[in-house]
Amino acid sequence: MRGVIAAPNRLTGAPMPIPYRAVGVGFFADCLRASVARVVETCPRALVGVDIGFEDVPSLTEAWYDSVPLAAAVSARPEQPAQVVLYRRPIEHRATGRRDLARLIHRTIVEQLSALTGIQTSEIDPAADDWE
Repeated sequence: MRGVIAAPNRLTGAPMPIPYRAVGVGFFADCLRASVARVVETCPRALVGVDIGFEDVPSLTEAWYDSVPLAAAVSARPEQPAQVVLYRRPIEHRATGRRDLARLIHRTIVEQLSALTGIQTSEIDPAADDWE
Protein backbone atom coordinates (compact mmCIF):
# COMPACT_ATOMS: atom_id res chain seq x y z
CA MET A 1 0.00 0.00 0.00
CA ARG A 2 1.10 3.48 -0.75
CA GLY A 3 -0.17 6.78 0.54
CA VAL A 4 -2.12 7.67 3.62
CA ILE A 5 -4.75 5.35 4.99
CA ALA A 6 -6.96 8.12 6.36
CA ALA A 7 -7.23 11.73 5.24
CA PRO A 8 -6.07 14.40 7.71
CA ASN A 9 -8.60 16.07 9.99
CA ARG A 10 -10.09 19.06 8.09
CA LEU A 11 -10.19 21.21 11.23
CA THR A 12 -6.75 20.57 12.70
CA GLY A 13 -4.75 19.33 9.71
CA ALA A 14 -3.38 16.53 11.88
CA PRO A 15 -3.43 12.98 10.55
CA MET A 16 -6.37 10.89 11.71
CA PRO A 17 -5.37 8.32 14.33
CA ILE A 18 -5.90 4.75 13.30
CA PRO A 19 -7.38 2.67 16.13
CA TYR A 20 -5.30 -0.25 17.33
CA ARG A 21 -7.05 -3.55 16.95
CA ALA A 22 -5.04 -6.51 18.07
CA VAL A 23 -5.41 -9.71 16.08
CA GLY A 24 -4.06 -13.20 16.53
CA VAL A 25 -1.46 -13.61 19.25
CA GLY A 26 -1.72 -9.94 20.27
CA PHE A 27 -5.46 -10.13 20.89
CA PHE A 28 -5.08 -13.41 22.77
CA ALA A 29 -2.37 -11.91 25.00
CA ASP A 30 -4.52 -8.80 25.63
CA CYS A 31 -7.47 -10.98 26.66
CA LEU A 32 -5.23 -13.04 28.93
CA ARG A 33 -3.88 -9.90 30.64
CA ALA A 34 -7.42 -8.55 31.11
CA SER A 35 -8.57 -11.85 32.58
CA VAL A 36 -5.68 -12.01 35.05
CA ALA A 37 -6.34 -8.38 36.05
CA ARG A 38 -9.98 -9.30 36.67
CA VAL A 39 -8.94 -12.21 38.90
CA VAL A 40 -6.52 -9.92 40.78
CA GLU A 41 -9.47 -7.64 41.60
CA THR A 42 -11.86 -10.39 42.69
CA CYS A 43 -9.59 -13.00 44.32
CA PRO A 44 -5.89 -12.12 44.46
CA ARG A 45 -5.04 -15.12 46.67
CA ALA A 46 -5.83 -17.46 43.74
CA LEU A 47 -2.77 -16.13 41.94
CA VAL A 48 -0.26 -16.35 44.79
CA GLY A 49 2.63 -18.55 43.66
CA VAL A 50 1.09 -19.25 40.24
CA ASP A 51 2.69 -18.39 36.89
CA ILE A 52 0.26 -17.95 33.99
CA GLY A 53 1.18 -18.14 30.33
CA PHE A 54 0.19 -19.58 26.99
CA GLU A 55 1.57 -21.75 24.22
CA ASP A 56 0.30 -22.18 20.68
CA VAL A 57 -0.55 -25.88 20.96
CA PRO A 58 -0.22 -28.60 23.59
CA SER A 59 2.48 -31.19 23.20
CA LEU A 60 1.29 -34.56 21.97
CA THR A 61 0.50 -36.84 24.89
CA GLU A 62 -1.50 -39.97 25.52
CA ALA A 63 -3.59 -38.09 28.10
CA TRP A 64 -5.69 -36.29 25.47
CA TYR A 65 -8.21 -39.12 25.21
CA ASP A 66 -10.95 -37.87 22.84
CA SER A 67 -10.29 -34.12 22.70
CA VAL A 68 -7.48 -31.60 22.58
CA PRO A 69 -6.99 -29.82 25.94
CA LEU A 70 -7.57 -26.07 26.24
CA ALA A 71 -5.20 -25.60 29.19
CA ALA A 72 -3.07 -27.36 31.77
CA ALA A 73 -2.57 -26.71 35.48
CA VAL A 74 0.77 -27.87 36.87
CA SER A 75 1.23 -28.09 40.63
CA ALA A 76 4.19 -26.39 42.29
CA ARG A 77 7.44 -28.29 42.73
CA PRO A 78 10.31 -27.37 45.05
CA GLU A 79 12.23 -25.66 42.25
CA GLN A 80 9.28 -24.31 40.28
CA PRO A 81 6.07 -22.39 41.07
CA ALA A 82 2.64 -23.67 40.07
CA GLN A 83 1.69 -22.95 36.45
CA VAL A 84 -1.44 -22.45 34.38
CA VAL A 85 -0.78 -22.79 30.65
CA LEU A 86 -3.47 -21.95 28.10
CA TYR A 87 -3.25 -23.39 24.58
CA ARG A 88 -4.01 -20.59 22.14
CA ARG A 89 -4.94 -22.45 18.95
CA PRO A 90 -7.43 -24.92 20.51
CA ILE A 91 -9.12 -22.06 22.41
CA GLU A 92 -9.29 -19.89 19.27
CA HIS A 93 -10.71 -22.84 17.34
CA ARG A 94 -13.60 -23.21 19.81
CA ALA A 95 -14.45 -19.48 19.95
CA THR A 96 -17.07 -18.08 17.58
CA GLY A 97 -15.81 -14.48 17.68
CA ARG A 98 -13.64 -11.98 19.54
CA ARG A 99 -16.08 -11.55 22.44
CA ASP A 100 -16.51 -15.31 22.77
CA LEU A 101 -12.72 -15.74 22.71
CA ALA A 102 -12.28 -13.26 25.59
CA ARG A 103 -15.03 -15.05 27.56
CA LEU A 104 -13.52 -18.48 26.89
CA ILE A 105 -10.03 -17.36 27.95
CA HIS A 106 -11.38 -15.98 31.22
CA ARG A 107 -13.49 -19.03 31.91
CA THR A 108 -10.54 -21.33 31.24
CA ILE A 109 -8.25 -19.36 33.57
CA VAL A 110 -10.83 -19.39 36.36
CA GLU A 111 -11.47 -23.12 36.02
CA GLN A 112 -7.75 -23.96 35.95
CA LEU A 113 -7.03 -21.76 38.98
CA SER A 114 -9.90 -23.42 40.81
CA ALA A 115 -8.55 -26.89 40.02
CA LEU A 116 -5.04 -25.87 41.05
CA THR A 117 -5.83 -24.00 44.27
CA GLY A 118 -9.06 -25.64 45.45
CA ILE A 119 -10.82 -22.26 45.57
CA GLN A 120 -14.39 -22.33 44.25
CA THR A 121 -14.91 -20.76 40.80
CA SER A 122 -17.63 -18.54 42.27
CA GLU A 123 -15.06 -17.07 44.68
CA ILE A 124 -12.46 -16.50 41.98
CA ASP A 125 -15.09 -14.90 39.72
CA PRO A 126 -18.46 -14.08 41.32
CA ALA A 127 -20.04 -14.06 37.84
CA ALA A 128 -19.08 -17.74 37.37
CA ASP A 129 -22.56 -18.86 38.43
CA ASP A 130 -23.99 -17.09 35.36
CA TRP A 131 -21.81 -19.00 32.87
CA GLU A 132 -24.26 -21.76 32.11
